[in-house]
This record gives sequence, structure tokens and C-alpha cells, in this order.
Amino acid sequence: MTHRTVATLDTVRERGAVRAVVSQGIRGLSLPDGDGAWRGLDTDVARAVAAAALGDPAAVDWLPTDPGERLNRLVSGDADVATCNLSWTLGREAAQPVLFAGVTCYDGEGFLVRTADRITSPEQLAGHRVATQAGTTTAGNLAAWFGSRGLKVEPVAYATPAEALAGYADGSCAAYVLDRIALAGARATLPRPADHVVLEAAISREPMALAVRDDDPGWFRVCRWVLQFLVGAESAVQEEGDGGAARAAADRAGRHGPALGLDERWAHRVLDAVGTYGDVYARNLGPASGLDVGRGANALWSDGGLHYPLPLH
Repeated sequence: MTHRTVATLDTVRERGAVRAVVSQGIRGLSLPDGDGAWRGLDTDVARAVAAAALGDPAAVDWLPTDPGERLNRLVSGDADVATCNLSWTLGREAAQPVLFAGVTCYDGEGFLVRTADRITSPEQLAGHRVATQAGTTTAGNLAAWFGSRGLKVEPVAYATPAEALAGYADGSCAAYVLDRIALAGARATLPRPADHVVLEAAISREPMALAVRDDDPGWFRVCRWVLQFLVGAESAVQEEGDGGAARAAADRAGRHGPALGLDERWAHRVLDAVGTYGDVYARNLGPASGLDVGRGANALWSDGGLHYPLPLH
């Protein structure tokens, strides 16, 4: 007997597209390229869901949204998933009818500063103005971190990432505060990236996650296991040291497709669309991306990271 609800999956198929909330533009996570195609780790996750559910990774309607409205668009029914550097928190899941299907990327809030200012630690920013993005958890994180040390900064909230970066770049603020991975992307867009540095210290834990509404456990399972498959496929390649290991993992996961409302080829389509989690990370945040953000916490557990694949059998 199954208790699966497939209303969202059916609706997505009738529409012919997954509607995905993404950021308003963060390099490495979700940003349109020169041809208008959305690129980044978050957008590859959405493509993987579309590949599994619809057989077409391009069947995504992108919904760039400011932080304050991300979950509202999901809850209202305007979107099917939110994959937009959105941190998984108790407050968000308790206050809103949403569930987080899994962590897409582990991060923490940090600081982009000018090399010439010789700032090497967050404490040196006490008493200064710092640029933030409105609608995020940044102001609370700043108050908690600096307040616990008897220090204060002056957060200046901007409506969009572009405006916040501009507020920092024109000298109005001494630093730009955002998740460190997002800051690496912002730094790369500045005219002289070498004149700026992202501090090593992080003042918060930010597990960025894929979110769905809580009214459809079937759709939740589809999204959770697409994400878990990406990590599991990378783990299989590492463990078996075999180019065919990811395909074998897709075979194992594929057997459960019908119970999820999918077919037995869903995991193979995910591989064809975006590769493993390691491929997704390397393409969007690794050296070839121009950002060169080390795996760190985003490595597999066997390499000292936090990504621990759930069994696919």
C-alpha cells in the first residue's frame, strides 16, 4: 500500500516545466550567462529535478526573487521548488508550510573587504558600516556575533545583491557581508578582484538547501532523492574508482523510480543532465569556473566534508 501524493508531480507534468525560485543573480549559484541561460550550482539542482520528473533538464521556468519573498512564492503556489542559496533553519521550517529536502551547499556568512584596508579579522570591522542584502539572516547573524564580543557594526541593507555590492564597491561600506561562496562570485565581478579579499572567518553556519511546500510528501521525496542521488553517484565513483560506478548507482536508484512516481531511467537522466555532485561543484565553483572555491565542508565525508550519501539500494 502506498501513501504517496503526486499532485505536484502531476501538475508539473501537465505544465511541462518545473518552476524554480532562484536568486536575483549570484555567480556560481544562480546567474544568467551572456545568452540568458541560468548557470550555477543551484540551477543545476533544479535541472536535475526537471530531468528526473520530466525527462528534460531545460524544462525549468526560472523565477528570480528577492530574499524576502523566496518562501512566499513557494508557499503561494507560484513555484514548485526554491533553490536560491536559502539557509535551512528551524525558524523557517517552523513558521512556514515548507520542508527542506536536503542541503545543496554548506557555507557560512563572511566578509568581502579591500586588500588596502589590511583587515584580517571581522573584529577589525567594529564601528564600521557593512553592506547587507535585505530579507536575509545577515543582520541577526551580525548582531549575535559582534554582540557576544561587546562589539557593534552598522548593517546597511540593500534590496538586491547588485546594489549591496555597489554600496561596498563605491566606498559607502567597509565590507560586504554575505555567504562566503556568494562573496567569491561577487569578488570575481569587480573590476580589480585582486584588490579585494574574502576573509577566512565565517560568523554563522549556512546550510543552503532545496525547499518545497509541506503539503505533498511525494514531491518532497522526488526532490530529496534527486539531490541524494547526486551525492551518492559521486561517492560511488570515489569508492569504486570506476568510470561506470555512477551508472551502476543510477541503476540501483532507478529501480525505485516507479515507487516515487518516476520511471526506472530517472537517475540516468540526472547523470546525463548535470553529472554527479562533484561534477556540479567543479563546474560552477571549482578552478575552471574562475572562482576556485575549495570543497571544504562540501567534500564527501570520506574526504573530511559533510556530504554523507544515503544508501541508494
